[in-house]
Amino acid sequence: MVVERTQICRPLRKDAERNRQRILQAARILVAQHGLGVSHDQLAEAADVAVGTVYRRFPDKDSLLEALFVDEMDQVMRIARAALENPDPWQGLVCFVTQSLELQAGNRGLKEFLMHNVTSDAMSACRADLIPMLDRIVARAREAGVVRPEVTTYDLGMIPLMLGPVMDGCRAVQPDLWRRPLEIVLEGLRACPERDRLPAAELDTDGFLEVMRCAHVSTSRR
Repeated sequence: MVVERTQICRPLRKDAERNRQRILQAARILVAQHGLGVSHDQLAEAADVAVGTVYRRFPDKDSLLEALFVDEMDQVMRIARAALENPDPWQGLVCFVTQSLELQAGNRGLKEFLMHNVTSDAMSACRADLIPMLDRIVARAREAGVVRPEVTTYDLGMIPLMLGPVMDGCRAVQPDLWRRPLEIVLEGLRACPERDRLPAAELDTDGFLEVMRCAHVSTSRR
C-alpha cells in the first residue's frame, strides 16, 4: 500500500522570516523609487543579505511583487468601497480616481505593477473584486446624470494610462503636476447636454487588457 504524504506548510524560522522582511522593506524603497526593473542583486545589497537568500524567499519577480503590493491592493479596494459609500455619486467617482492616482504617484513600482502586470494571478484576483465596484461607481454617476451617459468603467481605467507618463516625467521637477491634466480629464467626464457623444467604440474587458499589454510593450522598448 502506498501512503500519500500530506505536505504541511510550516512557518519560516525566525531568521528566515527576518530576512524575508528585510528584503521586502528594501524592495518597498527601491521599487517605489526606481520601478519594477530593480534586480535581485540590488535587493540583496540593499537588504544586506546574500543574493541566494533573495531567490530562496522570492524565486521570481511575480512572487516578490505580489507580497510587496498586497497592502496597496487592499488600499485600492478600500478607496473603492469609500467611493460607493459617498452619498454624492460625482464626488465618489472623483475621490476614487484621485486617491488611487495618489497611491501610484507616490510609488512608481505600484503604478507599473497596476499598469503592466495585467495577467498575473494577483491582478486577475484584484480585478475580479474591483471591477464590479467600479461598475457601480460609474453606474451611480450615470444614473444621477453627473457624467456623460456613454462613460464606462474602462474609461476610468484609461486615466492612469494617460497620466502615467506625466507622473514619471515630472516626478523630479513638479511631482503634483499630474493633478492639472487630471482636472481637465475629469471635466471631460462631466455630463453636458451640448457635447457630442464620445468618438470611437467603448472598450470591453478583452480590449482594455490588450490596450494595457500594448502600452507595456511600447514603454519597455523606449
